Formats: sequence, structure tokens, C-alpha cells
Amino acid sequence: MAEALNGLKRTMMCGEPREEHVGKKVTLMGWVQRNRKLGGLQFIDLRDRTGIMQVVFGDDVSEDIFEKAKGVRGEYCIAVTGEIVLRSAPNKELSTGMVELKCEDIKILSESETPPIYIKEDLDAAESIRLKYRYLDLRRPDMQNIFMIRNRASKAIRDYLDENGFLEVETPILTKSTPEGARDYLVPSRNYPGMFYALPQSPQIFKQLLMVSGFDRYYQIVKCFRDEDLRANRQPEFTQVDLEMSFVEQDDIMALNEGLIDHVFKTVLGHEVSLPIKRMTFAEAMNSYGSDKPDLRFGMKIQNLTEAVKGVDFKVFSDAIANGGSVRCLVVEGGASMGRKDIDRLGEFVKTYKAKGLAWIKNKEDGIQSPIAKFFKEEEMQKLLDACSAKRGDLVLILADKDSVVLQGLGALRLELAKKLDLIKDKNEFNFTWITEFPLFEYSEEEERYTACHHPFTAPMDEDLDMIETDPGKVRSKAYDLVLNGEELGGGSIRIHDAKLQERMFKALGFTEESAQERFGFLIDAFKFGPPPHGGLAFGLDRMIMFLAGTENIKDVIAFPKNQNAYCYLSEAPNIVDANQLEDLGIAISVKKEEE
Repeated sequence: MAEALNGLKRTMMCGEPREEHVGKKVTLMGWVQRNRKLGGLQFIDLRDRTGIMQVVFGDDVSEDIFEKAKGVRGEYCIAVTGEIVLRSAPNKELSTGMVELKCEDIKILSESETPPIYIKEDLDAAESIRLKYRYLDLRRPDMQNIFMIRNRASKAIRDYLDENGFLEVETPILTKSTPEGARDYLVPSRNYPGMFYALPQSPQIFKQLLMVSGFDRYYQIVKCFRDEDLRANRQPEFTQVDLEMSFVEQDDIMALNEGLIDHVFKTVLGHEVSLPIKRMTFAEAMNSYGSDKPDLRFGMKIQNLTEAVKGVDFKVFSDAIANGGSVRCLVVEGGASMGRKDIDRLGEFVKTYKAKGLAWIKNKEDGIQSPIAKFFKEEEMQKLLDACSAKRGDLVLILADKDSVVLQGLGALRLELAKKLDLIKDKNEFNFTWITEFPLFEYSEEEERYTACHHPFTAPMDEDLDMIETDPGKVRSKAYDLVLNGEELGGGSIRIHDAKLQERMFKALGFTEESAQERFGFLIDAFKFGPPPHGGLAFGLDRMIMFLAGTENIKDVIAFPKNQNAYCYLSEAPNIVDANQLEDLGIAISVKKEEE
């Protein structure tokens, strides 16, 4: 039966007692990790979010207290009062292992059924069970440590930005739908039947309006929402560290955020980030690594063989070059010993990235082994090997196709090889890089028009302004991403603050004056009143915490996440709602029937 506190106060956390506290009388409260009998003594391991403390009941306590302690089971919530004493058998694996609590009194605050999951570190349980009983999953010490890290990181971010003159300003959650990118989550309005709010994908327009308002340094740690098909480490609702600055250029924003990252990693992990962080253009990243978020913890750059194989009588290569594509490769040092089955598996792997097949050459000690060797003269093969600096014992893996297929395929293959060959030696390394000069536009075959790579308010590079109307595909932007170990940690850009340039941008994206006004009218109107030069950046806080906590699963760093299908096992959301609620909103539900 549950007992009331009746004025009893917790005087110390379970993970705090040390040798200097010996002789002190304290009250601890928490959950029972384990209860065991040893000889004439009863031992309870009591746990809270700070750690575990051993509580001992001896023959000097009353029989009632001793019997109550014997009846306590795992996950009971209890309070114990007693004296801190030295342990006769210290446990060096516990921070409190030199001492124990010699208990004088115990209160059972609440009882517990047998939990459906074990409350322990490194739990191996189905994700659906962990998410359904998330409140128990979050009791586990390793999970609680993650959220302590998240708290420290958030505080460090706020401290740094406050010291650098930023104001924390909240922006609306119920706003206008401006579809350009991922789908919006829509919220029906009862007061305006047939009309909808949208949940923000980011505070983009509002933070720019704050710059127009004169709040020259804004930030917030803010929830964002995107109704998109989920992939690994994406959630429908996520948290951004969002900031914007006025009267700055790209270098100013990058330098400030380098300082922010260094401060956070130093505060949370004691890790000093090497500054300034190196930079790489988008073109260099794609050509060398096949990705705009390259993992630089290992080498194996993509190499261009196009010039080296021109004139070779091999149709796969010659056709790719004739069609404006390229022939490129990866060199796997010592990879000539790789078996044919393993190479065939790599060939199947690149086909998932639209590659037609993978050519390969083993530069073995006793000569060349390759299914394409018959198409090469001896000097042509040597020219190819020299072009990619392949040594004896190396394996050359080659793709030939249009550039987008070749680069994406080899970029993915490079990461796959890193896993298979264990190329990342230091798993605790933090390798940062900035990616700059992203394309401003990308062409959508589906929509038959150019779309914004970043968003419609990103400024083009000054030297590319004349190409906005004539050759939009070549226009570079003042956009930048901060990449860590092959993951985008954050990204931003200098914004367009010139109304005429913004009008040119909208036209290039296929917006009429009316459609631009319909979607972004309140920003366009604001820009008539002296907007300052401005730009910003948004970090993915959840992803940042993943790195700080050393986990590879984004669900570990979000208290109550959704599953891969945006479903909440805990609250069973989404779910049906009462018919009266729908009637108030003027909504009728029509469910599509599956085709038979």
C-alpha cells in the first residue's frame, strides 16, 4: 500500500554520497533496481537519475522495517532514511561504491507491476515495445544520460548566443501554408470554415521579418514539422537551433557558428574543435566524394578517368563520354585480394543508385585481372592505372554514366566500403567541414521547371547574377552547410534583401507576380520598408545531440518520438476523433477504399 510523504524531504540524490559524507544522516528517494538477501542482511540498490546507492538493512532495525524491506520488488518507488557508512566490500564500478546507506526507516511510496522491459543500460528490446512504454525506457540510466547531455547542450547554446547579443524570440506555430519543398502539416480552423493553418517547416519567413523589425540578432530553439516520407534518423517533428543576423556577410555567420559549435562541444564533452573549420565547395565535394555531406574521416576520393580512357574501344565507356557523362573510379588500397562474390555484391549495390553496372580491375602482383581487360591495349590499361595512381595490390572500381549517376553511385559505394573494410579507425573523431557555393536552382523533371535548392530567399553569388535568367542551372548561391562525419549538422544562407532581386528569383522559379504575392505577400510587402542585409543558419539540435551522446538513432535523443511511419505507440496517435469535433470544423471524412 502506498504511503504518503507526510513532510519527509529528500536531502540527497542517490548518486551523490561519497566518503566525505560518512556519518551524515540523509533521506534518499528513487526506484528499486534490485533487492537481495545476504546472510542476515537485506540489500536494496536504489536508483534515481544521478546513479545507484546501496541501502542495507541489518538486525539493528525493527522487525517491521526489515519485513517491509524484504517485500520490496523491482521498480517500487521508495524513500529511505539512514546514515552514510563505509562499505566493507567497496564496488569500484559505482561512483557511490565506497559507501552505503545504513537504513533506519523505509516508506513505500508506490508499488510496481513487473515492467514489460528491463530497466538497464544497453537494452535489447523491440523498438515498438520501447516506444509503447517510453516512460519506462526513459528510466534507464543510459537514456537519462542522453537527456542530461541534451540539457547541457541547450544551456550552452543559450549561454553562448546570449553572450553574443542574441535575443530569443518565439515565432508562430499556427501559420500560413507556403508549399515549396516538403508537405505541410495542416490544421483546420473552426473560426474560418474551409480554411487551414500550417505547422511551420521552419521559422524562415518570420525570422526574416524580425530582421526587418530591427531585431538584428535573433535565435530560438524551436519545433519544426514536415509531412514527408520518413527515412532513417528523420522525424515528423524535430528541433532546430534557429538564428538570424543583420548587417553581416557569409564569413561573419560562419565564424560565429564555429564559435558556437566549439563552445557546445567543449562544454559538454571537453572536446576542442579545431578552428577555423575547413571549407569545401559543393562542386569539390561532389566530384571528390559524390556527396554534399562528405565523410572526411577516411580517404578514397573519387577520381576522374574520362581523359585517360578516351579512345579506348570499350562501348560502355565511350558511350558515356559521348553522351556528356564521365568515367570515374574509386581505388581500394590492398583491395585486389577481395573475392569475386564480394565484388559482385558491390555491383548489385550500385545498381540501387541507377548505375547499370560496376567495372573493376585488380592490379595484382602477378598482373592485371579484370573482365574489361580484353578491351584495353597494354599501354591503355597502364594509362588508366597511372591516372588513378593504383599500385600493385589495389582494386579499381569504375562507373561510367551521366555525372549524376556516377557521382551518386560512387559516393554511396565509398561509404559502403568504409563499413565493410572498417576504414574509420577512430570512432570518436569529430571531422567538421563547411560546404559552400551550393547551386541556387535545380531542375525538376516532374514539374518541368527550376526549383530552389535551398529556399526562394537564398541570395545568389554576386558574380552569377547575370545568369539567373539566361543559365539558372549554373548560378551558385551564398548557402553553406556545416557537415560532421558525413551528416549535415546545420545549414543556412545569406538572404535576398533587395526587392527587385527577389522578384527576379520568383520569376526564375516560375512564380507569377500574383502567385508570389499569394504565397509570400507579407514578406514581399515588408521588403518595401528598408530591409537590412541579413542571413542565418539552423542547426538540427536532435542530430547534434546524437553526436554528443554517441548514439546513431535519432529516436534515442527525443523524449517521445514517432516510429518510422510517424506513429506514436505510446499515445496511439494519429487516431480518429469525435464526430462532433469534425462537425465543428465542417469536415467530412472520405476514406479511400483499396482497389480489389
